[in-house]
Amino acid sequence: MDLQTLGKTISTLRQQNGVSQLKMAEHLGISRATINALENGRSGDIGIRKVMAILDYLGKELAIRDKSPFPTLEELRDGQ
Repeated sequence: MDLQTLGKTISTLRQQNGVSQLKMAEHLGISRATINALENGRSGDIGIRKVMAILDYLGKELAIRDKSPFPTLEELRDGQ
C-alpha cells in the first residue's frame, strides 16, 4: 500500500464514521492540516505513531503481511 492509497482509505473510514477532520485532529492532538495532507497523499514525512493513532481512533490497526509475488491490481493499472 502506498501513501496515496493509505490516505484515501483513512479519508473513507473517517467519513464512514461521520467524523470531521477537525474533530479528529482535536481529539488526537494532530493538526487538521496534517490529517488533510495525509488523506490527500501529500504528507510523506508523517510519523508512524500519528498514523497508528489515526487508525486506532477509526477502530483499525496496522498489520504486516507477506508481500505477494504477483502485482496488485493497482500496480497493473499503473503499469508498474
